[in-house]
Amino acid sequence: MDWFTNLFMGTGTAHSIFLLAITISIGILMGRIRIFGISLGVTFVLFAGILFSHLGMTMNPELLHLFQEFGLILFVYSVGLQVGPGFFSSLKKGGLKLNLTALGVVFLGVFTTIALHYVTGVDMATMVGVLSGAVTNTPGLGAAQQAYSDVKGSMNPSIAMGYAVAYPLGVIGIIMTTIVLRYILRINLKEEQRKLENEDEDSAQSAIALSLVVKNPSLFGQSIAQMNKNLSNYSFVISRHWNIQTNKITVASSQTVLHDGDRIFVITTEQDHEFLKSFVGEEMDLDRKMWIPTDSKLISNRFVITNKELNGKKLGNLKLRQLEGVNITRVNRAGIDLVATPNMPLQLGDKLTVVGSEAAMPKIKQILGDSVKHLHEPNLISIFFGIALGILLGSIPFDVPGVPQSVKLGLAGGPLIVAIIMGRFGHTCHIVTYTTQSANKMLREIGITLFLACVGLNAGGTFVETLNNGGWIWVGYGVVITVLPLLIMGIVAVKILKINYYTLMGLLAGSTTDPPALAYANVTSQNGAPMIGYATVYPLTMFMRVITAQLLILLYCVA
Repeated sequence: MDWFTNLFMGTGTAHSIFLLAITISIGILMGRIRIFGISLGVTFVLFAGILFSHLGMTMNPELLHLFQEFGLILFVYSVGLQVGPGFFSSLKKGGLKLNLTALGVVFLGVFTTIALHYVTGVDMATMVGVLSGAVTNTPGLGAAQQAYSDVKGSMNPSIAMGYAVAYPLGVIGIIMTTIVLRYILRINLKEEQRKLENEDEDSAQSAIALSLVVKNPSLFGQSIAQMNKNLSNYSFVISRHWNIQTNKITVASSQTVLHDGDRIFVITTEQDHEFLKSFVGEEMDLDRKMWIPTDSKLISNRFVITNKELNGKKLGNLKLRQLEGVNITRVNRAGIDLVATPNMPLQLGDKLTVVGSEAAMPKIKQILGDSVKHLHEPNLISIFFGIALGILLGSIPFDVPGVPQSVKLGLAGGPLIVAIIMGRFGHTCHIVTYTTQSANKMLREIGITLFLACVGLNAGGTFVETLNNGGWIWVGYGVVITVLPLLIMGIVAVKILKINYYTLMGLLAGSTTDPPALAYANVTSQNGAPMIGYATVYPLTMFMRVITAQLLILLYCVA
């Protein structure tokens, strides 16, 4: 039976992988337990690792370090690919107000952590762990541990222990704070819902359709190509043309000539809507079905770009209107309809709305691909090449004023930044970064469970002893770090910035990167506002949580 005992208490490779597998399996099962409708999910893997380590089950230190770092890299790189396409657009227009509020939550949490460090005398390494647990941010924990290891040449178990004791009440505290804000601010949910319905939730780049009558004399006898050239600063596509003289509807081409009283079907943005309406003539209330009459050969289809050769190419370079006589009116990307302007770079997975003759559709399908099964093929080159670039970037030392030694982005910051950049701009270099949601989630879950299991197994040996020696007080510190920033910025958001309460719920969940809080907000609201708020602030918040955790370690833990 020695072989069986060695599986649990040994030190070899088989023992290490077996212990990791058991830790992750039991942790995931424990994470499905709900208390008052709230579960801790995969975070229970951390507590399973602490339990096994406390019982004397340990891993080979080198293997533990390898799996921990590799898991962290997989996790943050997958997160970066997920948030990359929306990272920069989330900073624009209405998203700016939400992101500034979320940044307020982040920095108030950092300042609260620093204040508690000075008031209580608890070392900053532990306080950064408490901070990461209080805001339920595992990448911040990984970044802090990596930064400490780079500075000191060894791991600090108190970082993980601070995270572990603060995390459970962090999840609960975020949800409870949103409830408390509702009563402090006397929020009327029905009134918030009414306001939400009256708000223009369409982003400035979302596509809307207009039926316009040509009344502007300067357009009479002018081709659509000339009109496009004269209005090059505006985003619109003229999809169909209704010649009032012949009473025929055709696909609008660049040579189509406009006449007095002609009708045109236009796809444009909300911000350009009023200008086009006043410039062309007037808007008419016309059922969109009228633009494809029953006796017409025009049809509208939606095709998915799966042809890898099109990744990064501009829509206008395909010349589909000139060569095939069809119009691309909208590009659906990540669930959002965008105006199909000629300069728009295409990405694998985009869904194009095509209007034209039925005879042209097979050729368009052949050009675009429209083979969903091709999207399921993994692009491993871009993943591992991106990870290599991320590690390279994370290893470059650079000087920061006030920091006594060179700073590195590390194995958390480097891959995260590279993944965000590749997710957003990879297609411009013809790099295919598209991964299905299920594939991305699989990578994320494998990475985070490996990381949490190793953190737990590394910290569990002294966990109980730490609690018995006063570690329970860290729970209180975590509650302060959780609640205070959320309360302050929640009041500012509603009273000063006039942010809708439902959007605020998602914003607060996103500013703490807390999925259980988002789930609660979705159940409470029964509308999409919390998800919009969460998605808008999540990318920048995730990035800032990683960077601030590293900076706190580098500023306060360098001897």
